[in-house]
Amino acid sequence: MAVLRWDKQGTVAVITMTNGENRHNPTFTEEILKAFDEIEADETVYAVVITSDDPKNWSQGIDVAWLTDVFNKKDYQAIRDFMYGLNRIFKRILLYPMPVIAAINGHAFGDGSILACACDFRFMKADRGFFCFPEVDISIPFLPGMLELLKKAMPYYKLEDAVFSGKRMGAKELEEHHVIVKACADNEELMREALAFAATFTKKRPIFGELKRRLHRHIIEIMDTQDREYIEPLKLLM
Repeated sequence: MAVLRWDKQGTVAVITMTNGENRHNPTFTEEILKAFDEIEADETVYAVVITSDDPKNWSQGIDVAWLTDVFNKKDYQAIRDFMYGLNRIFKRILLYPMPVIAAINGHAFGDGSILACACDFRFMKADRGFFCFPEVDISIPFLPGMLELLKKAMPYYKLEDAVFSGKRMGAKELEEHHVIVKACADNEELMREALAFAATFTKKRPIFGELKRRLHRHIIEIMDTQDREYIEPLKLLM
């Protein structure tokens, strides 16, 4: 089963995740990176929107079934490779030479929420779906690079609240604290607003990419240095 597809709407590329809960595993990593490469090769595209075709879920984060299976098989290198693969996704978005916009049409939990924070802008549907970091409840600490991504997207006081409580937040709350651009009434409004916003960007790619490279340099450096200290010995659980 395909995990995603992409198409064009004018100057905007729309990546649609198509695998239900849209959990992250090596297949997802490979396919989304491939989509970003294909989109960048199309010089008529100036912005990207990421959404889901599942009415309930945007992304539920890491594929726990896959992770449990490889852990039980003691295939620890596969876990390391996957964690580095997630960082490749995050870095690709951080350095992408055009805006990447999350159109969150359902639940975004854990690594799904981190993916949304990696994006440059976020819109969210208000009638269904929560945004949550459940790591505190399942004893999985964030990698240093992940925390830097969250700081980029959330005011620090709200980040502390979300990370330490693990509570579920709706679109209205996230809009109030400027985590998302807009809380939209339903999926129709969500896509209309996200696409209209994306279409306003017609910046030249080189300057857009260079601005992002300079703005996010510290996040990339932390991913490339500090994350390794936890990934290599697999200090991913408490």
